[in-house]
Amino acid sequence: MHKMDNLRKLPKFGELAPEATTAFWAFDKAALAGGAIPKKYKELMALSVALTTQCAYCLELHRQAALKAGVTEQELAEAIHVVGALRAGATVTHGTHLFEG
Repeated sequence: MHKMDNLRKLPKFGELAPEATTAFWAFDKAALAGGAIPKKYKELMALSVALTTQCAYCLELHRQAALKAGVTEQELAEAIHVVGALRAGATVTHGTHLFEG
């Protein structure tokens, strides 16, 4: 279902909705650029969100960008555990909504 080749279809958005597509890519570039938060950490954040949303495309693209930005495999492993802990914590805390009183 998830083929990286599908990303070759992205230019179609630019053809069909050029203003929104241009704005999206500009926003994406600005949001992920280094700033007060270095690029390396922004890519770890992006990977953490991608793990949560389970977007295979985002995982691969941001994995590549993270490695290029200097993220180590040890940092990846720790980020994965942070995501796992937060997802588990959200399950437990949201589970409280199932109880009365």
